[in-house]
Amino acid sequence: MGFKTGIIGLPNVGKSTLFNALTHTAAAQNENYPFCTIEANLGEVPVNDPRLNQIAQLEKSKETIAAKTTFVDIAGLVKGASKGEGLGNKFLGNIREVDAIAHVVRCFEDPNVVHVDGRIDPLEDIATIETELLLADLESVERQRHRLNRKVKGGDKEASHMDNLLELAQQCLSEGKVARDINIPDDDIKLWKSIGLLTAKPCLYVCNVEEEALVTGNTHSTTVANFAQQNKCSSVIVSAQIEEEISQLDPQESEEYLHDLGLNQSGLDRLINLGYSLLGLITFFTTGPKETRAWTIPQGSTALNAAGVIHEDFKRGFIRAEAVSFDEFIVLKGYAGARGSGKIRSEGKQYIVCDGDILHFLFNV
Repeated sequence: MGFKTGIIGLPNVGKSTLFNALTHTAAAQNENYPFCTIEANLGEVPVNDPRLNQIAQLEKSKETIAAKTTFVDIAGLVKGASKGEGLGNKFLGNIREVDAIAHVVRCFEDPNVVHVDGRIDPLEDIATIETELLLADLESVERQRHRLNRKVKGGDKEASHMDNLLELAQQCLSEGKVARDINIPDDDIKLWKSIGLLTAKPCLYVCNVEEEALVTGNTHSTTVANFAQQNKCSSVIVSAQIEEEISQLDPQESEEYLHDLGLNQSGLDRLINLGYSLLGLITFFTTGPKETRAWTIPQGSTALNAAGVIHEDFKRGFIRAEAVSFDEFIVLKGYAGARGSGKIRSEGKQYIVCDGDILHFLFNV
């Protein structure tokens, strides 16, 4: 499924270096000057899930296929972006197309890397970006309400309902609050998302620190972590430069390097895992002699919807899903053991898939 996380931040905070590490390429330029990223770079990133290989080994699968998530490297925003400063309008449009935001914040001191405002202050950097997103949202809401005005006056119920949501957003934004702060009833979530507010998107703060602070963080990253907690967001510590170096190593070398650094998981894996949590995503698996594969779906998805992620024919001709939990699958040494122990469940269309479920779909078209 096409879940996209946009990497944003001020120029020279390490966005493109982080993107390079995420995608294991040097596709994004990372020169030491603003606007070196002119186009939004897209990269599909495999999700490192240890369960995948464990399942494949038990079923002796010839191939393993990881789930993937997409990251978008969006060029640096500056003050006035909402009014078109820098390359603002284009970049704001790129942000509008993603599902979540990874906001990279500079939490390192380095006189050789210029800061657009000539100082290191993570909370000011966050405020600069969020102010521009908020102003862009406010302008968007006003435009949308203006377009609906005639229909609302004419008594159009659907237009009036939309206008009520827009008014709620306008009031919040006018008070300097992000749209994420608004509690929207479940029945209105789909309509609310169609408004396309930038500050309504889930946000994760990525504290880019120097190598020495990678394990414990520093004063700057602690400040950001406290801010994130107060605003019901998450934060993660990474060193974009170190992560890019790790990404060029083979798996064994990278594991040894992480161990030497005092880490058991890369910052990028933690970033992806937090991104999954941020977007409310879970993983289910399919397996057999040919391949074991991980699939990504929103939490709360039914077996019918999960079948459709694999192929529309699975959904159209759905009969039932055979399901077993990952833990039971491992304890019972695979499908044969699970089936012999009566742990394979037969589930219908409305079964709510759990994270780690191993599913086999029966269908007829």
